[in-house]
Amino acid sequence: MSNVLRAWGRAFLSQWHGKLLAMSLAPFLLAVGVWAVLLYFGLQPLIDAMHGLFAEHNLFSTSTSWLRSLGLGTLTAVVVPLISMLLLLPLMIMTALIFIGLIAMPVICRHVGLRHYPQLEQRHGGTLIGSVGTAVGGMLIFIGLWLLTLPLYVFPPLAVLVQAMLWGWLTCRVMVYDVLADYASAEERRAILAEHRWRLLVIGMVSGAAGALPGAIWLGGVMAVVFFPFLAAASIWLYVLVFIFTGLWFAYYCMEALARMRAKEPAVVDPTPIEL
Repeated sequence: MSNVLRAWGRAFLSQWHGKLLAMSLAPFLLAVGVWAVLLYFGLQPLIDAMHGLFAEHNLFSTSTSWLRSLGLGTLTAVVVPLISMLLLLPLMIMTALIFIGLIAMPVICRHVGLRHYPQLEQRHGGTLIGSVGTAVGGMLIFIGLWLLTLPLYVFPPLAVLVQAMLWGWLTCRVMVYDVLADYASAEERRAILAEHRWRLLVIGMVSGAAGALPGAIWLGGVMAVVFFPFLAAASIWLYVLVFIFTGLWFAYYCMEALARMRAKEPAVVDPTPIEL
């Protein structure tokens, strides 16, 4: 685990590099712009649809008695907006992840590769289409599992643990591909995933625990409607920072693993005789 901690320290220091801090503005502004439009046109219709669903199936009395039995009676007045926010949260994560993958990850990989691993040959085992496909496929699975685990939010510690595990799987799937897309061949990427799978999942799960904070701020907008636009923007900004730090952490770990793996490769001897 020493390599995991070393990569964390290097990622923490790089996080504050002026170039990376400035670069975080682009995905943040894009995500805020997208969500400003979506929330303006879609939030109230979503809440109205959820309210109609609760009224049609008499879910208000059921949810009220359930929450009161758990000692969460204060949430009965905001149960519909709360569920609406929970449904939108995976989409917010997906938006931040896609913008980070398209805009930030190439910059992160160049920053780490050129500054710390200039000797690594770029073997271009990944493509832009492969990156988008990996992210979208991972997010579809993530959203499905997220919806299945929504009832766990009545037990916050368990919900945070499950969220961290889901994040660990998702970030491991997406970040490893993006980090090694230019530098590793497809065979090298699969070998690193197989050899370092559990340590990569640890990195993802720790990052996932950090990713619970933006979600908590986002859901806090239900309790403070007046400040909701500002809380939504703050949660998006935190998601961007968490993803950038996660990308740096994966980049340092994966490139170090790639450099060590190539160092173990037998030297290739040129069979052509040398003319004297």
